[in-house]
Amino acid sequence: MPVPILMYHNIDRAPKGVKLRGLYVSPERFRRQMALLHRLGYQGLSMSAALPYIRGEAKGKVVAITFDDGYRDNLENALPVLQHYGFTATCYMVSAALGADNAWDAEALGVHKPLMSETELRQWQAAGMEVGAHSRHHPRLPDLTEADLLNEMTGSRQDLEKLLAVPVTQFCYPYGAAGQREREAAKQAGFLAAVTVRRGRARAGEEDPFDLPRVMVGGHHGPHVFPMQIWTAHEDRH
Repeated sequence: MPVPILMYHNIDRAPKGVKLRGLYVSPERFRRQMALLHRLGYQGLSMSAALPYIRGEAKGKVVAITFDDGYRDNLENALPVLQHYGFTATCYMVSAALGADNAWDAEALGVHKPLMSETELRQWQAAGMEVGAHSRHHPRLPDLTEADLLNEMTGSRQDLEKLLAVPVTQFCYPYGAAGQREREAAKQAGFLAAVTVRRGRARAGEEDPFDLPRVMVGGHHGPHVFPMQIWTAHEDRH
């Protein structure tokens, strides 16, 4: 059974005039999506909890739930819904930007979006959610020197482990940009798995754990698209 790894960014209403509205899923729509999964017997899991299913070592109706960048609205709007349904999720954090905003794409998007602070990130973790690494500064990793690549990947893990006092084993490539060098670097940095923006549901037991595809859940989609992404080959064809 394929394992959909859901990719979210903002759980909030998109501001008027913002570019890339697909990065926003409204709180109401997110609640409906989680309710649908729950009603149909799916368990929403963090990446660490989902890995046995992705590897083919366990079987069940599961989806992995991931959030990129670590926006404050994930804590405010997504966390209560996840807790209501007994789901867990992974939030990939830009470790040098805690408490700041999306400096890497704010100009392109036309909006500065607040990120979780250290205190808020601890609240996310204390609620039973997982924290993954998303580099230190959100650069395009293939553009970096070997030294800078090591700093961004290993450094982000070390920053977050120092803050949270737990192992950080999951990584998300900024912009989904990763070739063989970056996949090897993620492995050497001590991560157990890494996700991309490559479209598709993870094929249980068949995926490279450092090149995992995901299902982007976008606010620009009609409400009928989400069930298709989960239960059909809609995403797998792309």
